[in-house]
Amino acid sequence: MKKIWRMPVIGLVLLCGLLLAAGCEITDGTKTDRQSDLEFTVVEEADLPEELKTLIEEKKKEPMKLTYSNSEYLYIVAGYGEQRSGGYSISVDELYLTENAIYIKTTLIGPGADEKVTQAATWPYVVVKTELREEPVVFEN
Repeated sequence: MKKIWRMPVIGLVLLCGLLLAAGCEITDGTKTDRQSDLEFTVVEEADLPEELKTLIEEKKKEPMKLTYSNSEYLYIVAGYGEQRSGGYSISVDELYLTENAIYIKTTLIGPGADEKVTQAATWPYVVVKTELREEPVVFEN
């Protein structure tokens, strides 16, 4: 007779465990609820800090995602590696702040079908400058 009451108790304990687990959320530590858009400036190569220019030159042949900061600004670099021709541009689609990170989304735009382009390799990249912040940067595709 004692064994009969054990089954409903075990079932009840399992059901409570499932209900508790259903209320929990597992995350990777970043919260993606947008708090605010960040103001930024696209920086021309001539206006980059020398150290950042050197880093870009070393890494531009491969796709790159890097950040650089000085005492005033945070620079975010997105590069798309070697392309077979000229005529490429990069759009900055989003740059925003969440509770735990800065998110940036860029898009590589290829040359138009009728566009005359340089038939030599190029290495398109974009550098954006924003206020100095401590949050990590997440590059979205």
